[in-house]
Amino acid sequence: MKVAVLDIKGKETGRQVELSDDVFGIEPSEHAIYLDVKQYLANQRQGTHKAKQRAEIVGSTRKIKKQKGTGTARAGSIKSPVFRGGGRIFGPVPRDYRFKLNKAQKRLARKSALSQKASEGALHVVEDFNFEAPKTKNFIQVLSDLGLNDKKTLFVLGGSNNNVYLSSRNLKGTDVVTHSELSTYKILHANNVVMLEGSLDGIQQNLSK
Repeated sequence: MKVAVLDIKGKETGRQVELSDDVFGIEPSEHAIYLDVKQYLANQRQGTHKAKQRAEIVGSTRKIKKQKGTGTARAGSIKSPVFRGGGRIFGPVPRDYRFKLNKAQKRLARKSALSQKASEGALHVVEDFNFEAPKTKNFIQVLSDLGLNDKKTLFVLGGSNNNVYLSSRNLKGTDVVTHSELSTYKILHANNVVMLEGSLDGIQQNLSK
């Protein structure tokens, strides 16, 4: 699959890059995508939720009324879940939501997500660029030139670039990652994926294993 390389102004440079069909041209696996996104979201959960159960409530253990003759149900403790202020039945307790997903499955999910974006025409290749200093207005200008204003966009860099990252940090809907940080969730969450030319080798090397 050949894709035109754009410059920072959004114009074609006259060059094309060859994208591997094994990474960008496969039949997407919806189940693999589902599992990888599910794992990503599960890993974001803190799992610190907690509700007090009956044994953890502070209250008198005195039998609150006599067993018989009241005309109502018997009751032995004010800490019973049926009373206001009592313990909660089967309430949430701290837990770890993480689960394992094998590497081959995660690799298939990322390739499926990239292939889906490529088939939708939402995958763009831009030549490498940098800023002299972190400036949000510079990044806004790049988005404008690429025609990606007001669109959720994921930029994939070939390596760590502090100036580009800091320039994008205040922009809602814009995310900047390196090729090693690429995830299925971030690919699908964006309307457009912009890959810098220097990231292609790393992406294809990581996902062609």
